[in-house]
Amino acid sequence: MTAVRIPPLVLDGRDPVAKRQEIREIFQRTFSLYERLFEHLATPDAWYRKAIPLRHPLIFYFGHTGVFYVNKLLLAGLVSERIDPLLESLFAVGVDEMSWDDLDERHYDWPEVARVAAYRERVRTRVDDLIARLPLELPIDWDSPWWAILMGIEHENIHLETSSVLMRQLPLDLVRPVADFPALAEGGPAPRNHLESVPAGTIRLGKARDHRLYGWDNEYGREETRLAGFAAARQLVSNGEFLPFVEGGGYAEMRYWTEEARDWLGFARPAHPSFWVRHPEGWRLRLIAEERPMPWNWPVEVNCHEARAFCRWLSEREGRTLRLPLEAEWHRMREESGLPDCDSWKDAPGNIGLAHGASPAAVDRFPQGRFCDVVGNVWQWTETPIYPFPGFTPHPLYDDFSVPTFDGRHHLLLGGSFMSLGNETQASARYAFRRHFFQHAGFRYVESKNPLPAIPVYETDQALTQYAEFHYGPQYFGVPNFLQAVAREALAASSGRPLRRALDVGCSVGRTAFELARACPEVTGIDLSARFIQVGVKLRDEGRYAYAVTEEGEIESFRTADLASLGLAETAGRVRFFQDDATNLKPLYTDYDLVVAANLIDRLREPRKFLATIGGRIHSGGLLLITSPYTWLVEHTPREEWLGGFRTDGENRTTLEALREILAPRFRLLEGYPRDLPFVIRETARKYQHSIAQLTLWERTPAV
Repeated sequence: MTAVRIPPLVLDGRDPVAKRQEIREIFQRTFSLYERLFEHLATPDAWYRKAIPLRHPLIFYFGHTGVFYVNKLLLAGLVSERIDPLLESLFAVGVDEMSWDDLDERHYDWPEVARVAAYRERVRTRVDDLIARLPLELPIDWDSPWWAILMGIEHENIHLETSSVLMRQLPLDLVRPVADFPALAEGGPAPRNHLESVPAGTIRLGKARDHRLYGWDNEYGREETRLAGFAAARQLVSNGEFLPFVEGGGYAEMRYWTEEARDWLGFARPAHPSFWVRHPEGWRLRLIAEERPMPWNWPVEVNCHEARAFCRWLSEREGRTLRLPLEAEWHRMREESGLPDCDSWKDAPGNIGLAHGASPAAVDRFPQGRFCDVVGNVWQWTETPIYPFPGFTPHPLYDDFSVPTFDGRHHLLLGGSFMSLGNETQASARYAFRRHFFQHAGFRYVESKNPLPAIPVYETDQALTQYAEFHYGPQYFGVPNFLQAVAREALAASSGRPLRRALDVGCSVGRTAFELARACPEVTGIDLSARFIQVGVKLRDEGRYAYAVTEEGEIESFRTADLASLGLAETAGRVRFFQDDATNLKPLYTDYDLVVAANLIDRLREPRKFLATIGGRIHSGGLLLITSPYTWLVEHTPREEWLGGFRTDGENRTTLEALREILAPRFRLLEGYPRDLPFVIRETARKYQHSIAQLTLWERTPAV
């Protein structure tokens, strides 16, 4: 047997000196392995060619994991300066295939590979220096400053997999083999598959906060599920087992496909799995950097739509009711397999962690109890959309890692693949992708009467629901809706002026952006949190957003934000939402007639930088509207970055005075301002925050 290429991140221990060295070695090895993956790119064009339309070219992902370190270290307060603000703007957002992604390549001027490589080396040095000097207390928990470093390591492990999938989707002449990522040489006829019984049992999902292995936020919490006995396929479905579905016209028989899957069929027009290549001499399989005659005994790699369609086809053919496993059923199989968690592995128990190579292997090569490949070979699609366990809390350093996937459209993948490292090899790992997404992923089927889990329909995340209520809920105590009032103030001030394009910075869940679109033909909403952006996108695309508000304790009531009822349905087509950092916006966000920054500046890490640069994005005569209650808190803004709210040289320093000074070179304050604008935020049925923001309106003066 062979060990996993890089060991998992273990949070406990007795020797901080040894733990520091252990983390440093894992960081360096992970960082280097990721860079070696990109040696597969054989030509300059390979870096800048999109493998598929809905993803960035690979130059983005080469830079993205380095930028992630810098952004999280800044957010954690472990570093105070950026390395390259332009690259850190360009490579910041990597939320793939979300409708708020800006994938229009006209908006990107990708840098040369050498510049990105040099940037990565500077990131490596900065992180390595931080590891050497950061105080370390054991065990590390998710409130520790070390969590940001561990998060960067595990984030790079994720992109090792997803980037290798993109390389598999590039034209073959753009890639070349790399010695660190050898494909396995074996291949042969497909073995017969059959069902094995799994006894009833109780599964406890979720990990405790004191678990000794690093975890992403969606893994924490607790849920117990009682399962009836079921039967599961001994092996993953092989290429050979899948072939009759292809040859029998399964891709053309619409009864096997859901409505969503039929939409995907109409868009992609597949006739066979994505990595199968039809040649005159027979089927071949595309790997990362080569094609080879089809290994029929390897697992078929498909998306969730294809896996579910095959289950329906096989059910009809065999007179059974077969489907993909539930998350809990996979865990029950893992229990039956007797496999320990990855921190107890001396050798890899299967084709996982690059222990055997950078390709799948035969579906019967790695028995694990009565089943094969419960862990490893390829990820396994499940029938379970990802959802939060009771007790879920988003991590403050990456609050949009999981929440955007809690939409019923992202199905869990479990078990890991040949390429999985670190957290991906854990029993508790929960990764989810859209159903049309391709990964190193296959599936097995089960025959089971266990019911599908009830996935929550109403959003219950407290931060999201409070903001949804603030933006779209009823008025309280006679105070008008604040976001609507902001937009009306902006539109009134714009009367008689050109208003072609508007920018709502820190748009949160989007009400002001929709209101601005009543009079502005092109409105862009930007927020750092994809969790908030998700609400605006859902409203724009579907017109409605359901959420729960707290009445008292655990008692909730349910609300629906509805654009039509607010008279905003016609504005949706004029609004676009993107995720970005207000203090480091991409160059494309420019040439605006109006910029709104409502209750933003006292939530920024560098408000002075935002104010000093926003003028360059507004044309002469354009307007900048700022509101803020001036609630300066060190958890949002370092004390030295506060604009006001303190004494200097024995005198009070107000935020308004700072605004006048910072904006004076490019703006003049319009007559009649500042003004007060009240707002109310509902926490529970009997607890409200009543605050007063100061509103200022500034006109961009001609450049000197």
